[in-house]
Amino acid sequence: MENSKSEAAPGQNKTYTIIVNGRPREFSGHQITYEDVVGIAFPGITPSDLVDFTVTYSSPHGKDGTLVSGQHTPLKEGMVFNVTKTNRS
Repeated sequence: MENSKSEAAPGQNKTYTIIVNGRPREFSGHQITYEDVVGIAFPGITPSDLVDFTVTYSSPHGKDGTLVSGQHTPLKEGMVFNVTKTNRS
């Protein structure tokens, strides 16, 4: 049984201000994936056999870390993400 009020519950669709490669961005949700961050930093470019991305993050209210494809992290207001495009060799 699905809770029809879950989307209307307070805080369910919160928008966070995050910094991606030095630029403020708005993102809605409680977590963000590697793919989300890469898409914000490099719109239209996706990881492939030739191109990969390194994603690191720091949180003013938590721990720092890295994300790889398929991973996610809980969002906190003011988190900073750095995304670097690299060529696979």
